[in-house]
Amino acid sequence: MSIIQRDYLPERKEPAFPRDLAALIAAKAQALAAQFEERAISQMVFDARRRLRDGMDASEIARQLGL
Repeated sequence: MSIIQRDYLPERKEPAFPRDLAALIAAKAQALAAQFEERAISQMVFDARRRLRDGMDASEIARQLGL
C-alpha cells in the first residue's frame, strides 16, 4: 500500500489468460516432465547396477536413493 494517492492513473486490469495458450504450456510441461523422468530413471538404474557390480547390498542402494 502506498501513502501517495494516485487517483490520476487509470487502474490496470490484468488481461484474461488465453485457454489455448494455457493448454500449450501444459502440454509442453508434460512432455518435459516425461523426458526428465526417463532420464532420471535411466541414470538411477545405471548407478544402481554399477553399485551392485561393486558389491553393494541392494537395501543400501535403495536407502541411498531414498526409496
